[in-house]
Amino acid sequence: MSDTISYTAKHRFARITARKARLIADVIRGRNCNDALEALEFAPQRAAVFYKKVLISAMANAAQDETVNVNKLFVSKCVADEGPMLNNRLRWRPGPQGRAMPFAKKTSHLTVCVAESGQGEEL
Repeated sequence: MSDTISYTAKHRFARITARKARLIADVIRGRNCNDALEALEFAPQRAAVFYKKVLISAMANAAQDETVNVNKLFVSKCVADEGPMLNNRLRWRPGPQGRAMPFAKKTSHLTVCVAESGQGEEL
């Protein structure tokens, strides 16, 4: 697969935790792009909406190359990395007995790479 060109799309600073996004990343990793889009369409998780947009963008990036058959694309890499906290700081909410309890508004970087499957493989 070293000679295969992959096409990448990223959504950086997505307002979802990486832990929740990884659940959906595991669902579409290694799948045919059309099957992955169908799985994302009916997935109830919020991260599915983010990944659907990123996957469509990666497929559009691949479609810019005229030598690529978009019907043979598959998700070669799909990751959700942790991003910085929103505004790089903790937030505070009321706690018991007049205390303040911290909480973090987390972000993540979503990456999808698509590649064309080989001649021996069929969709």
